[in-house]
Amino acid sequence: MSYSNYVLPAAARAGKWSLTMAWWAVFSAMFWIYVAVASAGAVGVVNTIIGMVLTIMTYGAINLVLARFAARTGLTVSLFSRTLFGLVGSALASLIFAATALYYAVFEGSIIAVAFQQYFGGSMVIWYAIVVIYAVPLALGGVQNWLDKLNGLLLPLYLAGLIAVVVASTMIKGVPTDWIGAAAASSALPGWLTSYLIYMGVYIMMMYTFDYARLGRQRDEKFLGTVAFGWVFYAFTFGLNGLVGIYIMSAWKLEASETGVVQAFISSLGFVGLLVILISQTRINTANYFLASENLSAFASRVFKLNLPRSVWVVVCGALAFSLMLTDVLSYLLKALAWQGVFVTAWVAIALVFIGLNWKKQDLVPDIRPTNLKAVSPGAAAWVVASAAGIALTEQTIWPVVAQLTPLITMVLAAGIYYGAYKLSPPQLMSSVESIDPADEELDPAIR
Repeated sequence: MSYSNYVLPAAARAGKWSLTMAWWAVFSAMFWIYVAVASAGAVGVVNTIIGMVLTIMTYGAINLVLARFAARTGLTVSLFSRTLFGLVGSALASLIFAATALYYAVFEGSIIAVAFQQYFGGSMVIWYAIVVIYAVPLALGGVQNWLDKLNGLLLPLYLAGLIAVVVASTMIKGVPTDWIGAAAASSALPGWLTSYLIYMGVYIMMMYTFDYARLGRQRDEKFLGTVAFGWVFYAFTFGLNGLVGIYIMSAWKLEASETGVVQAFISSLGFVGLLVILISQTRINTANYFLASENLSAFASRVFKLNLPRSVWVVVCGALAFSLMLTDVLSYLLKALAWQGVFVTAWVAIALVFIGLNWKKQDLVPDIRPTNLKAVSPGAAAWVVASAAGIALTEQTIWPVVAQLTPLITMVLAAGIYYGAYKLSPPQLMSSVESIDPADEELDPAIR
C-alpha cells in the first residue's frame, strides 16, 4: 500500500539515512546549474552568490518548519491542504503539485534526450521515448523499497562527476578570468534581490519537502529539518551546483540554456560527461515521477473517486511526459511554471501561518476526515485571492518592478488574508492519528 491518500503510520516510516538518500536525488538536477547560470548572466556572479546565500538561509528555515511538521503528522500536501482549504481546495493543490512535478520531469528528461542526441545523433522522438521508458520502472518502487538504495549508489558518482567536469574544463580551457567579476545587467532592483527572487520561482521544493519528509520518523525530525531537507541540503543543491555551473559555463563561454549545460559537460568529459548527465537526471526524475504519481493519485481519488495503485499513475505520468515532450514544451513551460509558482508561494505562506498559529499544540494534528470538513473553507478564498493577485501582477507590464517583486507580494498577501480567515473560522484539530487504521472509512470515504 502506498498511503498516497492516507496518514502514514509509524510502522511505514523510513530511516533517516534511507530517506536522505532518496531525497538527495533532487540535489543532482541540472536545473540548479541552469538557474545559477541564468542568474549570473542577468545580475552578475557576485550578486548571484549573495542571492544564493540568502536563498539557502531562507529555504533552510522554511523547510526546517515544514519537514518537522510533516514528519510529526505523516500528512501529504494533499491531506494537509484539506485542513487549509477544504476538500475541493485540496484537490486543486494536488493537481498543481502533480502538474509542476510532471513539468520538471519533462524538463530534466529532455536534457537526457538532448545529451544523447548530441552525442549519438538520431531522432529526438526516439530519445524522448527511451528516456521515459527507462524512467518509469525506476519510479515504481517507493522510497522505502529501493529509491534510497538507487540514489545512494548514484550520489557519489554524481559528486565525482562535478569534480571531474571542473578539473577537465580547467585543463582544456584554463581558469576563466572574468567569471567572478562578470558584468551585471542594469535593473531597477538590487542585483542580489533579483537573484533571490529568481530562486523564489522554485518554491515547489517546499511541497517536495513536505511529501518526502512525512515519510520520516518523528524522532528524526531534528536531523530531517537541518541535514536531510534543511540548510545542509540547500548548501549543496544551490551552492555547490550553482558555483560549478557558473564556473564551467564561463570556461566554455556558453550562454545559459538547456543545450548549453549539456554542451559544457560533454565538451569537458566526452562520454563520461554524458554518463554524468544520465546519472544526474536519472536521480532527479525518480523524485519527479514519484511525487507526480502520488499527487495525481490523490487528485483522482478525490475528484473522480478512482482508487488505483500508484504504479498505474506512474505509467500515466510517463505517457503524459512523453506527450508533452513531443510539443514545443519550452515555449509554454516557463509560463506554466510561473503561474503555478504563484499558487505554490501562496501555499507555502499559508502553510507557515497555520503551523505558526498551532506550534504549541504539539499533541494535536489537523483533522483531515472528510466527514468533518467543508467542501471549501475560508482558507481557500485566501489562497485563490492571493494567487489571482499574484498572476495579475506577473502578467501586467505597467510596473515592471512590481512584476519582479510578485513572489514576495504574493506571500505577504496570502499570509495576511489567511490569518484573517483562520481567525474567522479556525480549522478543527484532533489527537494524533499516527496509529489510525488506513482502512477506516471515516478517514477518506472517497477511496473505499
